[in-house]
Amino acid sequence: MTDLIIIGGGMAGLTAAVYALRAGKSVLVIEKSAFGGQITSSPRVDNYPGLPAVSGNALADALLGQALDLGCEVELEEVSTVKPAENGFIVTAGSSEFTARAVIVATGARPRPLGLPVEEKLVGRGISYCALCDGAFHKGQDVAVVGGGNTAAQAAVFLSDLCSHVTVLQDLDHFTCDQRDLEAMRSRANITLQTSTRISALEGDDRLTGLKLQAADGTTMTLPVQGLFVSIGRVPDTEAFSGLLNMDKNGFLMTDDSLGAGVRGIWAAGDCRHKTVRQLTTAAADGTIAAVNACRFLDEGR
Repeated sequence: MTDLIIIGGGMAGLTAAVYALRAGKSVLVIEKSAFGGQITSSPRVDNYPGLPAVSGNALADALLGQALDLGCEVELEEVSTVKPAENGFIVTAGSSEFTARAVIVATGARPRPLGLPVEEKLVGRGISYCALCDGAFHKGQDVAVVGGGNTAAQAAVFLSDLCSHVTVLQDLDHFTCDQRDLEAMRSRANITLQTSTRISALEGDDRLTGLKLQAADGTTMTLPVQGLFVSIGRVPDTEAFSGLLNMDKNGFLMTDDSLGAGVRGIWAAGDCRHKTVRQLTTAAADGTIAAVNACRFLDEGR
């Protein structure tokens, strides 16, 4: 039986692995797609302390290599179930079952995409899901933000300090953000608010050059932009834990101060849990906290 199974090999999961391995625990990390998580899609990361201008892939490779050098075991499979068992848990991934005394869930959350043709191709080439991460790459440019909630509004205000002009697109006839955030957008001369408008197509071959828009009355237009920040929500990868762990209405895992996920012996870390800030640094912090508490649990023999 492994001491600790970590489900998810992104920043939170691999950080947790490093801490647990250094504490002398046996660790298995199960990742369903690519070790490193969302950061691997970022060609350049400028907001990770001490490592300016590092590529997302390089950062992920370094962290994975560190965990492997410490003796981490890895499996590339998707976890389907986690079940309590005598002295621990049974984790089913693919056609295999693994047992562990403790579990950390670090499955992350993926940005909700627009679902338009060529969207995936243009990620990192004008399309971004994080203004805080990538806004500086569009300094002095015309950009758009799609979404009407607080995150979209805050992204627009942040971008207005960097970009020449910011157009905020909302498909509803009103914004759903707090009044304070709405007034903050309205106070910026270089922010245009456009409701009842949806993006029907993306323009550009190698890079985004514009958006085709359609208004509620059927009117169409083209908006030339060099950047589009998609902020229409996030989708947590927590389906496998339905019925076992407590979740909010959107599927994010509810945790206590120790990042315990409501079942003794299970913790949650990173973007899959209910919280307000989702960045590389907060994911690493979550991984640290979850691992320290999991190791304490293991040491106490409970």
